[in-house]
Amino acid sequence: MELSTGSQKMAVGQQGAERAPPCVKCKGTCTGFQLHSWRKLCDLCRCPREDHALPTEVEEDYRIGHLLSDTSYSGLTARMKGSDGARVYKRNRMIITNPITSRKDPTFLTVTYEWAPPGLNQKLAMRYMELIPKKLQPVAGTEGAHYRRLQLLKQLPAYDYDPQYCKGLSEGEKSVMEAFVKEYKENVMGVAEVALPCSAKQDEKEANTTANNTAEEPAEKKDYLCDLCQNLMPADAPAVYADRAGYKRQWHPACFVCCQCREPLVNLIYFWKGNRLWCGRHYCDSERPRCNGCDEMIFSERFQQYEGKSWHVEHFTCTSCEQSLIDKPFVLDGALLLCTTCSSNRAAY
Repeated sequence: MELSTGSQKMAVGQQGAERAPPCVKCKGTCTGFQLHSWRKLCDLCRCPREDHALPTEVEEDYRIGHLLSDTSYSGLTARMKGSDGARVYKRNRMIITNPITSRKDPTFLTVTYEWAPPGLNQKLAMRYMELIPKKLQPVAGTEGAHYRRLQLLKQLPAYDYDPQYCKGLSEGEKSVMEAFVKEYKENVMGVAEVALPCSAKQDEKEANTTANNTAEEPAEKKDYLCDLCQNLMPADAPAVYADRAGYKRQWHPACFVCCQCREPLVNLIYFWKGNRLWCGRHYCDSERPRCNGCDEMIFSERFQQYEGKSWHVEHFTCTSCEQSLIDKPFVLDGALLLCTTCSSNRAAY
């Protein structure tokens, strides 16, 4: 098995590049992705970009590198040449090669994991993967690899932390957003570590409190419980530690999930608030309203609200015909905001 750290280079000018493949769900009715002027949807078929194609690994690593570059986790990034200091995420890939013996010449089975926790030896890295449901393991070319990349878009959308991906921010709103992001990077966001329960951070920290104790007593064997399921952490299996939660807490790899969506925290990037783990999206939702139209956070003091949902004033429009619904009758059909005419037409079909 080979543990490798890879980071692909890209020009900063490529970061917002949009490709135009057809939608895989629409099967021929969509000729190619065309971004709506402000919705995160295709203007032709109204499906999201991920239904056409996921961002490339280069785009993915650039965006996560930008998220981590000015934090205490910048060691997980690398500087890109010729990019005025921009940094890219150093993605860890795990490549396992197993020989297959037969009566003829031996062959080799190679399995590539598109992502693996950094800093683990071979045995612990494999054990970590075994403790994740098989369908979620990020093996290249599988459902698990697709799931990880899709969750990265859902949990950490670039427009939640980088103003350049937002549409129509005023200078005042941009300043508010930058202050909001700076605060959570310094005090809330973290990248978890993986280690054995009985040999890792908890014992390391507790040792500092007993260093002055001259009595030499044998160390007591300790039982470690998962913070989520409260089941025993096996001594020979990896545990996940979140530094902002304190090292007395640890989780099974499959239990390191967002308290709201219950999805595994992609790339071990977490937010710690109210003694609970959050993904980036749901942490931001707990702090700021999110526009139901463009999916971006709202940093203006003026916005529309209805039945627990929020909209930028300029995005309070009919999903179908796009006319403004300010001071006009409308219908909220699930997630769809419709004028009365479009609602009636929809009901007729």
